[in-house]
Amino acid sequence: MSGGGHDSADDTIALPALGCLELRVHPQRGRGVFTRKAISSGTLVNISPVLVFGRTEYADHGRHTQLDHYTYCWKDSGYALALGLGSMFNHEGFGHENVGFTRDMSRSLIRYTALRDIGAGEELCICYGPNVWFDAVSDVQAGGSDGHSGAQEQSADEFMRGFGLE
Repeated sequence: MSGGGHDSADDTIALPALGCLELRVHPQRGRGVFTRKAISSGTLVNISPVLVFGRTEYADHGRHTQLDHYTYCWKDSGYALALGLGSMFNHEGFGHENVGFTRDMSRSLIRYTALRDIGAGEELCICYGPNVWFDAVSDVQAGGSDGHSGAQEQSADEFMRGFGLE
């Protein structure tokens, strides 16, 4: 099966290779993921394997390091560090993000999917949630588009359910 699906009983995971993603420096947000070509809504953009930290290990060590800025909440009150591009997606506020993510706890990975059509040259951003720990710079403030052309609307309750741990 192509596109990052489950290939066979041996747990092989096909990884998408769009070939159009690159790291660039955004003038206000720092390093981020950008696309050189248009990406259609619903496209699987990336799959990132994760390293999982238990709650105690993370409380004793990880939260005192730079890892604290790059981890996702995980099952059993643990945390996960997305490897590869998964830790490079910058934040855009709720309703303005152009990429969504789904945690696959059983396979220790995160899938990133385009929430709307994304234009060539655009930065790919996810929403970190309502309680960010930094002064967020939206693409609107940074002088870009509003990032919302045709994005599917979600209520705040639906958004927060997305942070639930399956």
